[in-house]
Amino acid sequence: MDLQQKLEQSGLFQNLELLAKQVVEGFISGIHKSPFHGFSAEFAEHKIYNIGESTKHIDWKLYGKTDKLYTKRYEEETNLRCHMILDNSASMYYPELKDLSLKNLNKIGFGVLAIAALMNILKKQRDAVGLSIYSHVYSHYSPEKGSERHHQMLLARLNEVGDAGKKGTGTKTFTYLHQIAEKLKRRSLVFLFTDMFQTEAEDEQLFDALRHLKYNKHEVVIFHLLDMETELSFNFENTPKRFKDVETGVHIDLFADTIKEAYEKEVHAFMDELKLTCAKYKIKYVPVDIREEFSKVLNTFMIERQAFG
Repeated sequence: MDLQQKLEQSGLFQNLELLAKQVVEGFISGIHKSPFHGFSAEFAEHKIYNIGESTKHIDWKLYGKTDKLYTKRYEEETNLRCHMILDNSASMYYPELKDLSLKNLNKIGFGVLAIAALMNILKKQRDAVGLSIYSHVYSHYSPEKGSERHHQMLLARLNEVGDAGKKGTGTKTFTYLHQIAEKLKRRSLVFLFTDMFQTEAEDEQLFDALRHLKYNKHEVVIFHLLDMETELSFNFENTPKRFKDVETGVHIDLFADTIKEAYEKEVHAFMDELKLTCAKYKIKYVPVDIREEFSKVLNTFMIERQAFG
């Protein structure tokens, strides 16, 4: 039975660990094309052996290759903590898809798989990872830990992400980012996966919450998830269509070409403003097309991890 058949039988999220592993392996296989050529496929982290330390954790295979003594870092030695934040609101379920696969994802599917892939790398590094999920409610919070049990618990929680988000009538990003910021006591890498659609607050209030995350010297990255073909370029057939806000229920009937030019102008201006405001507050802003591969997310993570100190 191939991977696609498994997806069709059990659904995307039932195979999350397998899919995450496949995403990471695909990233590694193409890594020679990236700035990380030569990066170990095992993501092993080592430190130079100092005389007097226990020899228990010396990497003898690496010694055979380099003629130098290195010891493997373990969970208690890590200085990296990472907190994933997932927007699970109704707008993240766009586009509506009957058959989800690696080549056919909506925004929530892309976000869940991206987080699972990052967790796979963090697990190999023995780093600590936490998770928050919100929509119209703050549905889940797990603090940063690095154990196998914790990893499996987070995968199980991500597996459960589904119709719950569709039941809401709004997105309370502003409120819940403040609450998450209060929970994060130790300096962490913070990754927010969202489409930036919100019903609760003005943009300035959202950035107040993001600045709150920066208060304890966390490094914050926003992965702005979009279906670029339709949400950015507004490429629809020029036939009468009803466009509906899935969170408020407000709708409008029109021909796509009637507003295409004005729509594109407004959306590009919105994204340019987001980019400038994020730069102002030293927040990394990364627009991501959900129709593309995960390399943009994983490369960003590797860069941020290297810089985190």
